[in-house]
Amino acid sequence: MNYLSTRGDTMPRGFSDILLEGLAPDGGLYLPERYPQVDAATLARWRGLAGASYADLAFDILSLFITDIPADDLRALVRKTYTAEVFGTPEITPLKALEPGLALQALSNGPTLAFKDMAMQLLGNLFEYELARRGETLNILGATSGDTGSAAEHAMRGKQGVRVFMLSPQGRMSPFQQAQMFSLQDENIHNLVIEGVFDDCQDIVKAVSNDLAFKRRHRIGTVNSINWARLLAQVVYYFAGYFQATKTNEERVNFAVPSGNFGNVCAGHVARMMGLPIERLIVATNENDVLDEFFRTGSYRVRAACDTHETSSPSMDISKASNFERFVFDLLGHDPQAAERTRQLFGEEISNSGGFTLSAEEFARVREFGFVSGKSTHADRVATIRDTHARFGITIDPHTADGLKVGRQLHQPGTTTLVLETALPIKFAATIIEALGHEPERPAGYEGLERLPKRFKVMPASSEAVKACIAENCG
Repeated sequence: MNYLSTRGDTMPRGFSDILLEGLAPDGGLYLPERYPQVDAATLARWRGLAGASYADLAFDILSLFITDIPADDLRALVRKTYTAEVFGTPEITPLKALEPGLALQALSNGPTLAFKDMAMQLLGNLFEYELARRGETLNILGATSGDTGSAAEHAMRGKQGVRVFMLSPQGRMSPFQQAQMFSLQDENIHNLVIEGVFDDCQDIVKAVSNDLAFKRRHRIGTVNSINWARLLAQVVYYFAGYFQATKTNEERVNFAVPSGNFGNVCAGHVARMMGLPIERLIVATNENDVLDEFFRTGSYRVRAACDTHETSSPSMDISKASNFERFVFDLLGHDPQAAERTRQLFGEEISNSGGFTLSAEEFARVREFGFVSGKSTHADRVATIRDTHARFGITIDPHTADGLKVGRQLHQPGTTTLVLETALPIKFAATIIEALGHEPERPAGYEGLERLPKRFKVMPASSEAVKACIAENCG
């Protein structure tokens, strides 16, 4: 399986090459040349695997896309990653039924209590394996609005040949999220606090990655969902959730996904393109509703930092969804003509006009891909958290509340909708206290986390400043 860029670079690259590279040289994002198609017989076999071993299901799915790592090595990496010891249950992503046709898919039982662990734990093992195989080192540059950073740092700490430089927006994460990152004292972990919003952090990552000479000199890679390997690992839990929610492969389900950077729901899009029987992908945004606006109107308008709202679901306070480019490339045909149009939209029109509007013909194709969307506000989050606790005895975090509110709003009678959980509620205690009047349960081992010594560096929103910091710490 080779990979191409959404903006036209067609130089053949295998999975291991793009694993370490992140963005393509032309600024695009990598996608497989084609999506492997899953037939009924394969779905039936995977249904049996899913009931016995999440790791074996993951191996079968990932091996369709990863053809340059020996099968025995890949199987060992996957089995090392997805264990009950790491993720709390043998099912790895168990369902929690709420009411007929509506359930939560638990994705937050990993080391940092957020769904990002599902991919990041595998990514850490893949990086260490591939770097050892090549005898190389890698400097990972990432941006986080909260959960990506802690998941990446906990996955990479202590890994041989890897340094992490993680950018986060100043004052835009919860105290628990900050402490998970800033309390790490490992020498290979560097927390850079940027004086701006998440989109500034993300822009810096892309700017550094687009400086090809610097990128090659300092061996820069990424862990954000612009890295295909990260998104690919997330595809697996859509299959796992589907098999748990259905009895036959003739049934179709909906997934409601809290969405900011479009990576999580883009993994669902990939699963659907492969043939997983998904009826609808429900995109749930908070007040930063750039994605909801697109799916309603066909217009994609990037917001400036001053127009990016600070909300009680802060990991979704994003107004420039980097993974969205992958979907648009598929929407336009996944071919050279689509690449040229994608380059025009994301490389020119966003730079010149701050956004773009699809033609009526292009926008009409969106419905073929199963996407619908909705928006949730702070009042909706608080009401949904309160209602879920009162009716089901379950406490959910604010982002999951966004997904549940919109998922329930767009749920169709007679169908099954799975709401993807994004984090455990302790990470956003202030909103839980507002909704329920008490702090959420704190898992064992996290007592006093916020009081631990912190290690971080505040920096201006400047790619040059970040490059200087990387160069200084790389010797």
